[in-house]
Amino acid sequence: MEIRRINTGRAGLRTEIREDASQPWRVADGAAPLGYRSPFTAEHEAECAARVNVPEGGVALPFQPLSFRDFMFYEQHNIDAARGFTRRYQPNLSTFARVVEKVTRRTFKPYLPKPLWYKEPIYYMSNAVTFVPSGTPISFPSYSRSLDYELEIGFVLNRPLRDADPYQAEGAIGAFVLLCDFSARDVQIPEMRSGFGPQKSKHFVSSLSETAVTPEGVLPLWRELTGSVRINGNLVARPSAEGARYSLGEAIAHASKSEDLKAGELFGTGTLIGGSGIERGIWLRPGDHVELELPGVGRIRHDIR
Repeated sequence: MEIRRINTGRAGLRTEIREDASQPWRVADGAAPLGYRSPFTAEHEAECAARVNVPEGGVALPFQPLSFRDFMFYEQHNIDAARGFTRRYQPNLSTFARVVEKVTRRTFKPYLPKPLWYKEPIYYMSNAVTFVPSGTPISFPSYSRSLDYELEIGFVLNRPLRDADPYQAEGAIGAFVLLCDFSARDVQIPEMRSGFGPQKSKHFVSSLSETAVTPEGVLPLWRELTGSVRINGNLVARPSAEGARYSLGEAIAHASKSEDLKAGELFGTGTLIGGSGIERGIWLRPGDHVELELPGVGRIRHDIR
């Protein structure tokens, strides 16, 4: 089932549902389709829609995230993004790494995730306040000249958890969304080298698809999904969810260790393999139109300013 919310002006946000794309949208009634009631007031959610200029009759976020934890499920994304970073910003190191890889026939060690990644799901906390819906124009942050997109699968809890096992954790997923974690790449690496993780390189804006989908159609096959990235109508990448090191349940269970998780908290898988521009040397420019899609999950589109 698909879920969306419409800005009705003074009346706030109206939740609508449909079984699939062949069916008309209808107003949701009775139990909340996400499986939980929003922790925010209707007035606050209307203010959030107004802040990002959702017009009356326009589609707002399918839910307002209470928090956002972003995992990193994919080793190959880390390797390819590191290669892309050195190609652009450290060409001498990039050349040296190519020679090392050719001689050893192994991945250049600094391109690999840190050892903790192989032991447990790792994540960082980002800024849940700066999420915008698909269709919102995206501006370069004033301190960056290297804006990148990142295509991810997002999933939101619909019940509280603490010290959950992976089975319990997976059962608490209320819906899936397509998620774009925009990144200022020229700022990101210096911040991460500070020892505190990404900050201004990530916190300026993220986005969600206009619709959320209930988990029954996604949970059994999310690792098999392949998406697409188009810039100005041209297909530039086919990101894949195959090869995730951890399950969704393992990731949520790890986050719940000795920690209370609440309904409405949002999680991301981290960038799918091929889901960012830095992996392929593709950089967003003012005037670009970017479209991210993952069939069965959602679609995101933005004009870049």
